[in-house]
Amino acid sequence: MTNIVLTTRDVARELARRYSTMTHEELDVLESILVPLRYQKGDIILHEGEVCRDIFWVARGLVRQYYYKNDKELTEYMAVENTICMSIESLFKEEPSHQQIQALEPTVIFALPKPALEREAVRNVNIQMLYRKILEESLIISQIHADMIRFESAQERYAKLVKSSPQLVLRAPLVYIASYLQMTPETLSRVRNNTMV
Repeated sequence: MTNIVLTTRDVARELARRYSTMTHEELDVLESILVPLRYQKGDIILHEGEVCRDIFWVARGLVRQYYYKNDKELTEYMAVENTICMSIESLFKEEPSHQQIQALEPTVIFALPKPALEREAVRNVNIQMLYRKILEESLIISQIHADMIRFESAQERYAKLVKSSPQLVLRAPLVYIASYLQMTPETLSRVRNNTMV
């Protein structure tokens, strides 16, 4: 991980640039609710059974979201820099999460606590817009992944991931990439070898 120091102001600016135009005063409000968090490789950010209370913005590093099925870890999502991550069902139902979120590298996250975000969204149309756009993006990402698994071949799934998230493909362990793409590591190796030819 590079030693770039990110301030809450930098992150507030990036979120505003990406999701909603904001005045200096609105940036001040957004900055005031951001909570910086640091994790080492292997740290669990959200445990299974814990209620997710934050939307996470990955500023540095790499995280994966996974769950257990028949004593097997299944990777549902991975996020690199400048990406949102959350257990959306747990966040909105305020119920224990079935998923875990883990840092795969030394990681810096800025948390947007849901209560603070909702309180400010009621008062401010641009923060409301930011909140809505983040949720829209999260739902679209989930739908794209579900459609990819349902309709595309192993080769097409891998090609799509390479195109949409080249950093992820370079940095994430192959076993997690295979799980995310719902294929065995052996199938992924074959697909990768065919792609390189």
